[in-house]
Amino acid sequence: MDKRLMAEARRRRAIFVALAALAALTGVIVMGQAALFSQIVARAHLGGAGLEELTPLFVGLAGVLVGRAVLGGGMARLSGRLAATVKADLRQRVLARLVALGPAYLTSQRTGALSHLLTDGADGFDPFFRDLLPAVLIAAMVPVMVVLAVLPVDLLTFAILCVTAPLIPLLGALIGMAAGAQARRRHAEMGRLSAHFLDVLQGLQSLKLLNRSRPQTAIIARVTGDFREATMEVLRTAFLSAFALELLASLSIAIIAVEIGLRLLAANVSFEAGLFVLVIAPEFYTPLRTLAARFHAAEGSKAAADATWQVLDAPLPSPSPDGRPAPSPDGVHLRGVTVRYAEGNLPALSGFSLDIARGQRVALVGTSGGGKSTVANLVMGFVRPTDGGVSLHGQDTSAESFDWAAWRAQVSYVGQRPTLFSGTLRDNLRLARPTATDADIVAAARAADADVFISALPNGYDSYVGENGLRLSRGQAQRIALARAFLRAAPVWVLDEPTAHLDPDSEARILVHLAKATEGKTVLLIDHGLRAAAVMDTVIRLEVVDAHPV
Repeated sequence: MDKRLMAEARRRRAIFVALAALAALTGVIVMGQAALFSQIVARAHLGGAGLEELTPLFVGLAGVLVGRAVLGGGMARLSGRLAATVKADLRQRVLARLVALGPAYLTSQRTGALSHLLTDGADGFDPFFRDLLPAVLIAAMVPVMVVLAVLPVDLLTFAILCVTAPLIPLLGALIGMAAGAQARRRHAEMGRLSAHFLDVLQGLQSLKLLNRSRPQTAIIARVTGDFREATMEVLRTAFLSAFALELLASLSIAIIAVEIGLRLLAANVSFEAGLFVLVIAPEFYTPLRTLAARFHAAEGSKAAADATWQVLDAPLPSPSPDGRPAPSPDGVHLRGVTVRYAEGNLPALSGFSLDIARGQRVALVGTSGGGKSTVANLVMGFVRPTDGGVSLHGQDTSAESFDWAAWRAQVSYVGQRPTLFSGTLRDNLRLARPTATDADIVAAARAADADVFISALPNGYDSYVGENGLRLSRGQAQRIALARAFLRAAPVWVLDEPTAHLDPDSEARILVHLAKATEGKTVLLIDHGLRAAAVMDTVIRLEVVDAHPV
């Protein structure tokens, strides 16, 4: 069993203890059911007892059966709650980890695979917490109680139970381990299928323009076929597992039945004791058989767990502490920063330094590939330096006490590819400042030269945008992103090519408002040319020399 999944279960101590208690009560109920049934049959068959004498036993047996059903329902309900709680917690932790890892990590992963992990992929934990864990608790208690109950009644049956009992979970574990690789392959194929579907949907326009939609259909058919084959392998193993476990349990029960029958004929055991053993024997093997079957079914949970632990264990990049300069007292300062996005790749920045005093407006210009966006990502905490240090307003960003959320709350940020969410334009603008009034929103839109096209829409600011701004042009989406920055009106501005996709007239109008809005603010503006940089106080050119930005 996956130790970390068990640790997740034990963290919910109240539910875990309640499940263990219900499993123990199930064992007591099983003992009572077998004892009452054997007494009723023995007294009615051999003792000639009438209905009146047997009524208390029948009432007790009915109560036991009802109690067993209630216990089973209670365990199912608790295990379902445990599964839901763990899934919700792991989703939150994975999402928080992805936020902490930042865009640099996300760019190395397929969006579809991560989406699958956070949605349907998390449902892969259900077999472990809903099915396997209750089966483990019951198998840990009921067979032990049965063996202890059989020991004083029939020593031979006790020996048979002890010999045959380990064979069932052993066989189940062997088949389960064989199925584990198949389950992991199926989970990987599902993630691959999800990622490919998302890639195709996002790039459908390009595929149509390049006349590559038919080849993509063939690729999707092949990936779907791989997923179908992986699923069929798992099902084949499941059927084999069920057959083998049922056969082994049936043979074990048959052996006990034969030896009890022979000893009854030889009068070596009483009828009531023999019947008790025969009734209790299936109850001994059933939890073990169920455990083995659910162990196999829960292999899919391990595949989901592996993908989850891969994200949760991904190391947060941090700079080396050796030789790091002391934090500067104020502003934004980078000291000898080197950034590598992957081992073996050339550094995006190498020994780069930059000083922006509080209230200073700096434009960083240069050619593509010079590392300008990396500088913006360093300031926003989306990328951590491989070497060197970054200090923001007198605090070292590598310190555990540094609060990135508090820092980002002071920043108006516009990236190269602004994201708009499904909803109205008003909702997308209000993301920058949830308490903003309608007048504030309109003023910010006017500063970003967006009010004209928004007002021309049928529903104005209540117009539906669509996923990732699907119903807007790139220039319109860029103006909405700029309007967010104006609406936020933070003391620090980080602008990564803020006027990209804009026509010259719109750019000129926006730059006038930008110059006014950023007076007295700390600003880092990144651009290819000098037009936007003209409204800044200082212009720094970043060039690439010998494959290193300087």
